[in-house]
Amino acid sequence: MSFVENLLEWTKNIFLPYGIFGLFSLAFIEAIFFPIPPDILLITLSLIDPGMALLYALVATIGSVLGGIVGYWIGYYGGHYILEKFVSKKKIQKVHNLFQKYEAWAIFVAGFTPIPYKVFTISAGVFYVNFKKFVIASFLSRGLRFFIEAFLILLFGEIILNILTNYFDILSIIGVLLLILFYFSIKRYRKSRS
Repeated sequence: MSFVENLLEWTKNIFLPYGIFGLFSLAFIEAIFFPIPPDILLITLSLIDPGMALLYALVATIGSVLGGIVGYWIGYYGGHYILEKFVSKKKIQKVHNLFQKYEAWAIFVAGFTPIPYKVFTISAGVFYVNFKKFVIASFLSRGLRFFIEAFLILLFGEIILNILTNYFDILSIIGVLLLILFYFSIKRYRKSRS
């Protein structure tokens, strides 16, 4: 068994016995520092009790966003100091400018895709992303991700497990790319009309 498989198994063994509270805790700490996303527990719990799948998605969303808020404040109050130890000020400024330009979109994309969410929560604080936009984008993206998983389990049950475990990351990236394409198409259309 590989290190990642052992960590996944360990995570399930530690958090699964606590049910909904374990899911909340995992979602919360994953948004700050923990390497295993809450999806594994959300899917497992939803398969055990499909009638609770939507509640599990809500709990995972709330836990993840609250953890993201903690990550944001960690970045806001201490991230610049740490970042400057490893990265040049010029590069920090470049990333800061990108965050300022695309702040809500960057958080939305990070919350929905397999990119570790904690990287963006702390970075959002480091680069002073508007807090209100950060929270809204986090709720929308994390909620969308977890509720899609819950709905798929409700509709298809265990049949969907293979797709969720093997292809969800790829499908979420494709979904985000389509969303970005749609956004720029609308922007271009508006520009051509004016």
